Amino acid sequence: MTSGDWALTGTMIVACNCDYGCPCNVNGRPTSGKCEGGWTWRIESGHYGDTTLDGLACSVFADWPGAIHEGGGKAIAFYDERADEAQRQSLVTLVRGDAGGPWGVFCTTYELEEPRPVSFEIEVDGERSRYRLGDGAELEVETIRNPVTGNEIHPRLELPEGLLVQELDLFRSKTFRVSGTVAYDHSGRYAALGPFDYASG
Repeated sequence: MTSGDWALTGTMIVACNCDYGCPCNVNGRPTSGKCEGGWTWRIESGHYGDTTLDGLACSVFADWPGAIHEGGGKAIAFYDERADEAQRQSLVTLVRGDAGGPWGVFCTTYELEEPRPVSFEIEVDGERSRYRLGDGAELEVETIRNPVTGNEIHPRLELPEGLLVQELDLFRSKTFRVSGTVAYDHSGRYAALGPFDYASG
């Protein structure tokens, strides 16, 4: 499966090693000079050709030695183990970048291992959002606090030209860990959630 009419809407959850807000969002360099992070897409409504993808999910976690656009990275991908064979082929085609979309851009910057199925436990609920992806990754977010007063703050980011989303609610990762050939623990760093709406063509 290498082509097809497709469309997806849902919520994207991102976390990485950058400071809150992540300078990559505004075309700056990663906070520490390199990028280690990942994206999870919870599909609320979607299809690939005649295959329905409603309620499924997929993720990519990558490790780049510098900024994303400089390439040279390595990545792992997961897809929802509940997918049947047609859905599996569709999700794998998408995360490999074979059908375009944001993955088609990302795939030029890293070497991707064969995507594998895991159980996706995802809760999208603002500052209580979380996920656990089998034994591959886990994230729990919380609100960012003012370092002087300790008060909670609720920043948002608008990205009219964004590749992945056009708006994000910004959080702190209470827990963010990835295991496997790409592995890191960046708990206490940047996390965000935002709606996505992608389509082929």
